[in-house]
Amino acid sequence: MNARNTLDFLLYDWIQVHSLGERPRFADHSRETFDAVLDTCERIAREKYAPFNRLVDTQEPQFDGEKVILPQATHEAQKAYAASGMLSAAQDYDIGGMQLPYTVEAAANSFFAMASVSIGSGMLTTGNANLLMVHGTELQKQVFALNEFSGRFSGTMCLSEPQAGSSLSDVATRAVPDGEGFESDPLGPRYRLKGNKMWISAGEHELTENIIHLVLAKIPGPDGKPVPGTRGISLFIVPKRLVDTDGQLTGERNDVALAGLNHKCGWRGTTNTLLNFGEGKYPVRGEAGAVGYLVGQPGKGLHCMFHMMNEARIGVGLAATMLGMAGYQASLDYAKNRPQGRPMGPAGKDAAQPQIRIIEHADVKRMLLAQKAYCEGALALELYCARLVDEQHTGDAGAADDARLLLEVLTPIAKSWPSEWCLEANSLAIQIHGGYGYTRDFPVEQYWRDNRLNMIHEGTHGIQGMDLLGRKVLMEEGRGLQLLATRMQATIEQAGLIAELAPHASALGDALRHVGAATRSAWATGNPTDALANAVPYMQAFGHTVLAWIWLDVALVSRAHAAGPGSAAHTGRLAAARYFFHYELPKIGAWLKVVENRDLTCADCPEEAF
Repeated sequence: MNARNTLDFLLYDWIQVHSLGERPRFADHSRETFDAVLDTCERIAREKYAPFNRLVDTQEPQFDGEKVILPQATHEAQKAYAASGMLSAAQDYDIGGMQLPYTVEAAANSFFAMASVSIGSGMLTTGNANLLMVHGTELQKQVFALNEFSGRFSGTMCLSEPQAGSSLSDVATRAVPDGEGFESDPLGPRYRLKGNKMWISAGEHELTENIIHLVLAKIPGPDGKPVPGTRGISLFIVPKRLVDTDGQLTGERNDVALAGLNHKCGWRGTTNTLLNFGEGKYPVRGEAGAVGYLVGQPGKGLHCMFHMMNEARIGVGLAATMLGMAGYQASLDYAKNRPQGRPMGPAGKDAAQPQIRIIEHADVKRMLLAQKAYCEGALALELYCARLVDEQHTGDAGAADDARLLLEVLTPIAKSWPSEWCLEANSLAIQIHGGYGYTRDFPVEQYWRDNRLNMIHEGTHGIQGMDLLGRKVLMEEGRGLQLLATRMQATIEQAGLIAELAPHASALGDALRHVGAATRSAWATGNPTDALANAVPYMQAFGHTVLAWIWLDVALVSRAHAAGPGSAAHTGRLAAARYFFHYELPKIGAWLKVVENRDLTCADCPEEAF
C-alpha cells in the first residue's frame, strides 16, 4: 500500500473531491484533470526531488561573501516546480492559474514534501503572493504577486526577530516615510525600514531573479515613538532588488543584507537566514534604509500576515505528515526484508530453525500500526482542512461561514498534531531499523531531523495550545466548537449502527463529552492564568479526539468498500482505526485531568527549584 493509493482513497472515496467539479469555479475539472495534476507532481517529485534528498542534506548552503551557493539539483527542482504551474494552481485562469481546488493543490504538494522537504517547493512564495492578491493594490498584485506565481520571483515572510522570537508585540524593526511624496509612489506608500529579522526561510539565494520579503515593522506614532503592542505593526513589501512599475529590475540592490546562515538540525537544503534591513551595506539613493511599500492600512499588518500564517500552518502540518509517511514506508520495507529472531513459543527455541522477518514480531507490528495510524490519519485531517478552504471560497453563504469557523478551530490542530505525532512516527521508524536507523546508510534519521523543526515552525506547541484554548474554542460564544461537535456526532450516530464500529463510536462520544467538560472546567474561574497553564495537554487531548473522529469517519467509508478491489488496504485502514481507539484515544484522560483540575504544578514551580 503506497502513499498514492492512500491519497486517492482519501481524495475520491472519502471527501469526494471530484464533486467540486459541479461548482462553477471548477466546472472545467474532473477526476481526469485532477489525476493528471497528481501524476505530474508525483513524477517531478520522483525525478527532481527524491534522488537529491541526501545530497542537499550534506551539501548545506554556503555564503561566499556575495551570494548563497546551493547545489545545482536545487536549481533544477525549483525550475521544474515553477514550470508545473503549481505556484498559481488555485488562481484564476486570467492570471495564468489553473483554478484548481485547494484540496487538489495540497494533495499534489504532498509528493514534494515526501520526496525532499529540505529542497522545498513553493509554500512561502505561493502564500506570499496569495496574501498580496487579497490585501495588495492592483499594481502590487501585477508587479509582485504575478511574478511570484510565474516563478520569476520568490517570496518570504519576515516576522521573528532575534530579541523577540514569537512575541510579535516586541517587534523592533522600524519603518519611516521615505521623504516627501512618499505616499504617492505607484507601488504603494514608500517607507525606509531598519531592523533585523531572524529564522527567515529562503531569505537569500540565487534561485530566482528577485526575492520579495513581506516584513512586519512599526511606524512611529505622532510622538515619534512606536505604538506599543501588535496594534502598531504594519506590513511592507521589501524586494531584494528594486523594480519599476512593469516589474522589471532597475539594476539597484535594496538595502537588505544577509547577516548569516543558520545551520539547522534538519531542512538543511533550504537557506535559513538572519537578515539586516537598512544597515547601509547597499544604500539606496545614497541613504541607508531598505525601501518598503506599505500593504493595506498602517497598523493592520498582523491582520494581513495572518492570511499567510494560517495557510502556512496547514502547509507545515502537511510537510510533517509526509515526512512521517516517508519514514513509515521506509521502515515497512525494512521490516518486510530484515530477518531476525524466531517466533514465540516452543518452535522459536530451536536455533536450527530459520529466522523470521521482523514484521512477524508483534512489537514491530505495533510500531508499524502506530505509524500508519498517525500518518494516514494526519493526511486525512490535512485534506479535510483543505476541503474546508474550498468550501469557504466556493460554498453557499451558510456553508462558507461554517467552514470558516471550523477552520479557525481546526488550524491549531492541523499544524500541531502532525508535527508531534508524525515526528513520533519517525522515531518509531528509527526504532524498527535498530542500530541501522541511526546511520546515514538509511534515510530515517534524516526524516526525523527534518521533521523536528515542524513543532516550532509557524508557532510552537505552546502558542498553538494557547490559541486553541484561549481563543478558538471560545470565539463567537463557542459556535466553532459546537459545529465541530455536531459533525462528530453525525459520524458517531452512523458508526453506532454498525456492530464492528459501535464500540469506537461510544468511545468517541465519551471523549467528546470529556473535552467539553474540560473546556468548561478550564475557564471556571475566568482566570486565563488558571485556564492556560495546561493549554498543551488540552490541545493534545483535543487533537486526539479530532483524529479519533477522522479515523471513525474514514473507517465508515473504508468498510463500505472492503468487499471490492484493494480489500487488503481497507483491512489495514480498519486495523489502524482500531489501533487508534485502543491505544491512543485512552491517553486523553491523563491530559484532561490536569486541565479540569486547573493544575498549577508547572506554573507555580519557582525558578530556583529547577
